Amino acid sequence: MLAPLGVRLVTQADLGIAEAEEPHDTFVENAIAKARHCARATGLPALADDSGLCVAALGGEPGVHSAYWAGREGTREERDARNNARLLAELARHEDRAAHYTCVMVLLVRPDDPEPVIAEGRWTGEIARAPRGANGFGYDPLFYLPERGLTAAELAPEEKNRISHRAIALARLLERLRETT
Repeated sequence: MLAPLGVRLVTQADLGIAEAEEPHDTFVENAIAKARHCARATGLPALADDSGLCVAALGGEPGVHSAYWAGREGTREERDARNNARLLAELARHEDRAAHYTCVMVLLVRPDDPEPVIAEGRWTGEIARAPRGANGFGYDPLFYLPERGLTAAELAPEEKNRISHRAIALARLLERLRETT
């Protein structure tokens, strides 16, 4: 999403940096922890996010636990399938299908940066009654966008990258950066 701006990002995997722990109960705290982890390991500025699906009828679950809500075992695809199955099972007795994706994005200039740039994006929708679509990952096959009549997994990747919670958070982060320079 930053390529059109001429920004080159290097992933922590490309640098051989292990994934950071996500021990916190909020998206903000986890995003900061991830950014500090990478900035400490590299000495470079770090951009990190923490994202998840929040479902109203489930009191905001799976929330910050979205990726591993149904367990840590298996491949990402296997975890995604279990997470989606659990979501459908938990919502079976609820009529309210309202949900939103949240993304908190954090930029640190240095590891001990006392003023991280923080931005949040929220993408509202509903939980479908059955998965649809082959694009995306995680809960995308169940995240239904009523105004489009599609799930996030039915969107073209370019469209998703333009309207998603991460796109919204990134746009807000860029606005914040413009305000400070």
